[in-house]
Amino acid sequence: MVDLRGQYLAIKEEMDAALQAVLDSTQFIKGPEVGRFECELAGYLGGSYVLGVANGTDALQIAFMALGIGPGDEVITPSFTFVATAEAAALLGATPVFCDIDPRTFNLDPAKIEALITPKTKAIVPVHLFGQPADMDPILEIARRHNLYVVEDNAQGIGATYKGRHTGFLGDIGTLSFFPSKNLGCYGDGGAVLTNNAALYERMKLIANHGSRKKYHNEVVGVNSRLDALQAAVLRVKLKHLDAYTEARRTAADRYDALFAGNPYLTTPYRAPEGIHVFHQYTLRVSPEVPGGRDALAAHLKKRGIPHAIYYPVPLHRLPVFADGGAPARHGDMTETDRAAAEVLSLPMHTELTEAQQAYIAEAVLGFVRTATGEPA
Repeated sequence: MVDLRGQYLAIKEEMDAALQAVLDSTQFIKGPEVGRFECELAGYLGGSYVLGVANGTDALQIAFMALGIGPGDEVITPSFTFVATAEAAALLGATPVFCDIDPRTFNLDPAKIEALITPKTKAIVPVHLFGQPADMDPILEIARRHNLYVVEDNAQGIGATYKGRHTGFLGDIGTLSFFPSKNLGCYGDGGAVLTNNAALYERMKLIANHGSRKKYHNEVVGVNSRLDALQAAVLRVKLKHLDAYTEARRTAADRYDALFAGNPYLTTPYRAPEGIHVFHQYTLRVSPEVPGGRDALAAHLKKRGIPHAIYYPVPLHRLPVFADGGAPARHGDMTETDRAAAEVLSLPMHTELTEAQQAYIAEAVLGFVRTATGEPA
């Protein structure tokens, strides 16, 4: 689904020099490279504080710990997301409360949130899924009225904006993943927490370093979660190219949109007018009127050797860990979530995607639809 080799070759000289500089320094843990990246990313995103951590799941857990979320608390989150969003809360003994999504954006539906709020609710966790910003203003207003925290899971949304502001710095805390396939990815695992609140930043720094400000003086129970200098060097190089990467993804999305335009059986990604979609994924909805539906199309693409993926075939409220009592959870009506899980299919989306590749992919998709429905497509 991504061409990491092609991306690396395009910046090879710059990347190799950055990595060699860290190797020559022998400062692999913390050190100036990590600090420089944190400052540069904060500047790029227009926020105050960035703390590099080991991965995106740690980022969520550290955010929840800093807010005091634990046993007896509830956290409202979408079910149509990667498991880490809810897993991080469950690890702390909190209860994920799954909310349905807007069928156009695949993000939390603000109209469904308030019915799920109880005296135990501590936070709302919107996910900027596939690079589409969640509708943050109503979410923030609901949180304000009910005195709740907002933690943005921005793992898929770096570079996205909502009403002119970067996602990740809109709520109390934002989290990032730098997994290699992300829009800004390192060459291993990495993540970050983001905040404009100095006290929360200091709390998260403490938690991420074994609960310690100085060695052998641990103040709280913490974790060991650091972004290493080699990964910071990779990210510093790639951050310089992030705007170009985003533009390449958006251009590729435009081409897909044009290729699939007017097809009654395929719904292309919605672009909310208040935000900038950065297309971590390009996700179609396949109409159930197509015989065999999404799964038949996926099987056809597999036969043709075309990469594709389903994000996410099993929503969180139906996973055994939550549905069968392995971890406490509850949910409201999940009609749109269940529909999306049965209909979505993601096509190749990356910075090195060519027009010829997209034309080949689109013809395979449209050819299947024509054959399956017996109609021109």
